[in-house]
Amino acid sequence: MRAYLVLNIEVTNLERYAEYVKAAGAAVAQYGGRYLVRGGRAERLEGQVEPGRVVVLEFDSVERARAWWASEEYAGPKAVRQSAANTEMILVEGV
Repeated sequence: MRAYLVLNIEVTNLERYAEYVKAAGAAVAQYGGRYLVRGGRAERLEGQVEPGRVVVLEFDSVERARAWWASEEYAGPKAVRQSAANTEMILVEGV
């Protein structure tokens, strides 16, 4: 079953975050992931969450998504993202 990572990102350092954007894509692709949403306009229609930079990634399975998130290939870009942004991230199975 496909798996989706949904991220709501508040960028706090644009320069550092630009480094992350350049580096992250290769690690995503290496684990069979693909971007469905990567930034763009977002607005709250209901609830309390205020969207920032919204990203949605698709993987073939929860296992592949978790493997990417914990991988050596993503460790460097992840550290850059964590230093340049506040992130909420959820993993969900889907169709």
